[in-house]
Amino acid sequence: MSTIVIIVAAVVVLAVVALLLRTMIRRRHLRDRFGPEYERTVEAKRSRGAADRDLSAREERHEELEIRPLPSTVRDRYARDWTSVQEHFVDSPDQAVGEADRLVTTLMSERGYPTESYEQQKRDLSVEHSRTLEHYRVAHEINGRADGRDTSTEELRSAMVHYRALFEELLHDGTPSSGTGRR
Repeated sequence: MSTIVIIVAAVVVLAVVALLLRTMIRRRHLRDRFGPEYERTVEAKRSRGAADRDLSAREERHEELEIRPLPSTVRDRYARDWTSVQEHFVDSPDQAVGEADRLVTTLMSERGYPTESYEQQKRDLSVEHSRTLEHYRVAHEINGRADGRDTSTEELRSAMVHYRALFEELLHDGTPSSGTGRR
């Protein structure tokens, strides 16, 4: 009987160790994949376990999306569109920021990202674009204030720079950048 208790205890300990090891490996994967978004999610969820579940759900959803690369002709057209938006900035900074937001959203859609809501866009983008997601957050926040004229030209310029970071990543997504008219 004591041998059975020892064997059962050993099996339980091994199962717990295996579960902990699996959790540690999964958590490391999520931290590596999501970068700064991992800690942001932990803070928002107030629990590493809840954050891990949320980020894993984002990965699963992302697997269902049909994200596609852009043909070079389409990339070139978007690059020209971006240059045009930047040129509009000189005469109408607040409108150019709104145009930049719409262009980024259109590009997301063309790549295969759902664009029904800003919150869902952030969640979907976080899987493959976590390193530039903060740029999108900042730009979107400034754009939201631009309609009410509560923004300076410098803030609007900053929004354009932030939008451009995500725009270029979405546009080229692993392909060499040919430049999109940097300012």
